[in-house]
Amino acid sequence: MQGQGLLKGLGVTMKNFVRPVHTVQYPDRKVGLLGAAKRAGVSPFRFFADNPREGLKALLFIATVPERVQQAPRFRGNEFTWYEDRCTGCASCAKYCPLGIIKIVTHPGGIDVQEGESYAIDVFDIDIGRCMFCGLCVEACPYDALHMGSQFERGNYVRNDLVIDIEQLRSNLKRPSSWFRPQFEERKFDPFKGETVDDHYKAGRHEQPSPDELKERWVDGRK
Repeated sequence: MQGQGLLKGLGVTMKNFVRPVHTVQYPDRKVGLLGAAKRAGVSPFRFFADNPREGLKALLFIATVPERVQQAPRFRGNEFTWYEDRCTGCASCAKYCPLGIIKIVTHPGGIDVQEGESYAIDVFDIDIGRCMFCGLCVEACPYDALHMGSQFERGNYVRNDLVIDIEQLRSNLKRPSSWFRPQFEERKFDPFKGETVDDHYKAGRHEQPSPDELKERWVDGRK
């Protein structure tokens, strides 16, 4: 039949035209008056009365509202979470990095001398401009001091600004990814809700056991 291919093509177009949209208009989503009012938690009439300028933009469908991308707890963002109290300066993360993007400079710190003396860390730089986020550095850390992060909005126009230095690692909010850390998921930790893990004893495999856990392990378990 002449023109059958055209009809098939139009059928595919119409089928996708009525399907739900999966594209996310990140970071802002354009909405109409109903969408803007729903975001503000008020009725459309109230929204227009309180914000006539935004209400007019909403009527023209050019008003915008912030849009967040749905992320999995194990998402590996382009940042890192570092717990300085756990870090001994052993540089295992730098040694295992296949791209050599981690730079660590230390000196004898006189810390925990009886246990073998930890190093004081002078430089801890991570060049995320060359990082492939494989997570081998996180797996290699013997003390769970380094974690993959959960944020990703670090794009800029200067390559040198992609280097995360020790001051940024110290000041970053402790919102680690649950990648390679299944205990985070067991505790229902969600970094995308603004939750943090500031207590380093709850940040990895080497958590400090509670007295009840010690009793169960060393007393009850040997009965």
